[in-house]
Amino acid sequence: VLVLQAAWALAGGQVRYSVPEEGKAGTVVGRLAQDLGLEAGEAEARRLRLVAQGRRASVEVSGASGALLVSSRLDREELCGKSSPCALRLEVLLERPLRVFHVQLEVTDINDNAPIFRVDEEALNIAESSVPGSRFPLEGASDADIGTNAQLSYTLSPSEYFGLDHQGNDESASLGLILTKSLDREAIPVHRLVLTASDGGRPSLTGTMELVISVLDANDNAPQFNQSVYKVKALEGSELGTLLVTLSATDPDDGINSDIIYLFSKRVSTKVKEMFTIDENKGEIRLQGKLDYEEMHSYEIPVEARDKGSPPLSGHCKVVLEVLDVNDNAPEVWVTSLSVPVSEDASVGTVVAVLSVSDRDSGANGRVRCWVWPAVPFGLEATFAGSYSLVLREALDRERVSEYEVEVRAEDGGAPALRGSRGLRVPVSDVNDNAPAFAQAVYTVLARENNAAGAELARLWARDPDEAGNGRVSYSVWEGGVGVGVGGGAASWSGWRAASSYVSFEVRAVDAGEPALCGNATVQLFVLDENDNAPALLPAAGSAPEAGAVAAEASSLSSEPGSVSGTQWAWAAWGAPAGQVVAKIRAVDADSGYNAWLRYELWEPRGKGPFRVGLYSGEVSTARPLDEADGPRHRLLIVVRDHGEPARSATATLSVSLLEAAEAALAAGSSSSSSSGSRSSVGVEVVGGAGSAATNVWLVVAICAVSSVFLLALVLYGASRWAPRAAVLSGPGPTTLVCASEVGSWSYSQRHSRSLCVADGAAKSDLMVFSPNFPPPP
Repeated sequence: VLVLQAAWALAGGQVRYSVPEEGKAGTVVGRLAQDLGLEAGEAEARRLRLVAQGRRASVEVSGASGALLVSSRLDREELCGKSSPCALRLEVLLERPLRVFHVQLEVTDINDNAPIFRVDEEALNIAESSVPGSRFPLEGASDADIGTNAQLSYTLSPSEYFGLDHQGNDESASLGLILTKSLDREAIPVHRLVLTASDGGRPSLTGTMELVISVLDANDNAPQFNQSVYKVKALEGSELGTLLVTLSATDPDDGINSDIIYLFSKRVSTKVKEMFTIDENKGEIRLQGKLDYEEMHSYEIPVEARDKGSPPLSGHCKVVLEVLDVNDNAPEVWVTSLSVPVSEDASVGTVVAVLSVSDRDSGANGRVRCWVWPAVPFGLEATFAGSYSLVLREALDRERVSEYEVEVRAEDGGAPALRGSRGLRVPVSDVNDNAPAFAQAVYTVLARENNAAGAELARLWARDPDEAGNGRVSYSVWEGGVGVGVGGGAASWSGWRAASSYVSFEVRAVDAGEPALCGNATVQLFVLDENDNAPALLPAAGSAPEAGAVAAEASSLSSEPGSVSGTQWAWAAWGAPAGQVVAKIRAVDADSGYNAWLRYELWEPRGKGPFRVGLYSGEVSTARPLDEADGPRHRLLIVVRDHGEPARSATATLSVSLLEAAEAALAAGSSSSSSSGSRSSVGVEVVGGAGSAATNVWLVVAICAVSSVFLLALVLYGASRWAPRAAVLSGPGPTTLVCASEVGSWSYSQRHSRSLCVADGAAKSDLMVFSPNFPPPP
């Protein structure tokens, strides 16, 4: 059973990979486990590993991923020499059950070797009597690369005596130095030239050698071969000692100058010396090493025929040995025509590629069968001998699979069978079959008011799985989008201050396909308040009969940027008790919430003056009883600030005149009767002093104060115990309650998006502002 199982494993498939030489360690050559049809994790469980076969492969199998990796430096020249292609045969072992797979790794050449001359300097002896046109063989350079990278061209440094003759560009190419002008040893005994060899790579690499030409003062003839190039063929695996060729050279000289010996040229490689021997008297070249076509399919052997004259002269030739291959070739798959990309709406049966399959062997070894892997969505149909069509068997969907890696495999009828394969990359082109889709149907956006024109409010993105123009999305406001622009998926504010705190509009995403497809999304825009309004002083509401007359006049004096100032007048009676209200500053802020919550500060005079101002009520009252030492007139500078960031303010100047009680009452009466015809007042209400100077006034004030405190306590207790809670409507999240002051304030909000609760009862009602807990704008 084990023998049968091993035989079946040896007959298994062969995987072919290609990797350029000099790849870094760890480079993935191929997904070996996947190409062998193993599941994830199966490679490690079944101990997928590489079995070494003689020479070092420089690759290894990753136990975790099952990938074939470069383990050490890959040098094609070291592995295969001049053989092309450079294919390494590897064996991969898989346990449980035991299976052996054959892997062929082709190492492709790169231009990493410059032409190299055997020596840096070559000495030539040329007779002075040599005639122009004489040719002197030169040792060419060698390039370890193959193909175009090894095609060499030569140039010679400028010389009026010598030129360069380069014939052919293959193994039989011949390089020689041509004498263009008669030599004169007495004039120039030694010529020094530089020979440059350039390969055909991109970029080209070069090598140089210096030629030292000594002119000999003798009239001798060099030996001449009957052929400049000898071409010989031999089968790989020929026996050692096999005679390959017998060389023949003649020398027209007489005597010892015509005696010839044969030997390998000085530029011959070590590999040639190891593979062949030459009889120096007969000129016979015999085989002394084993020929291997896969290792090297041709050899170039430079041979020299040297006479025994003094100095000796030499003739040169080249022996090109072609190694003939035996029947060991795998099938080859070639792509004749490839129609890619394939449209995703292509019909079943569409021809994707035309391939030709051939095997250089003959008979049963040359009969080939083919199939495609994976089997879907493509299939292989034979058209005529050696030609196949790759056709579509199932419908395509580019959004699911945008590209297919297809492998066409071929197997010959030999024993064991050899396999070849060709990989195809088939991209799928797109059609417009998907409409743009937003991530959300509704977007909620928070933005502060007074944004500059073009400011970005939000970024919307619609996904279209199509590609190129079919997936290129443009955006536009479809309806209800006054003042909002959309470009590149970003909604921008057009720069107005919205009268409403809520705007709703629809954004449409349209692709560039034919026909165009579209998707929609709704944007709900909430506008948040900014502290962009300074407090404004209000006109007086009119004087009560018991209050003093009011006279106010606006002033342009301002202590801070954006503030408004006004000048007002008020009267107070000498002897007025502490706490008596003299005037009231009224102001309003067009903002809302904290931005509209006002506070009043007495800016001048500072310190312990006779007057004070309510922090949140704006009421100007006496800080202590007034007496004659306080002077007849006082100028108060009052600053009204909001709670915004940064805070904005307005200033009011109040001029208080101190009068006798009777004068104060008379002034209050005249002011009350003429208040309708007076100038517009700027946010001040003046309250006069007592009606008479009688001492009973103090008693009445005390009684009223005690009664007021008692009544206020009862009202507050009843309100907190039995009064219903005021319902406040706000945005999502917990609400924030802000009370303007304990004694009430005239500050209020003009925004409908805020709720105001005013307690009933007392004339000085509390102001409460409820602000929705919106998240900060982006």
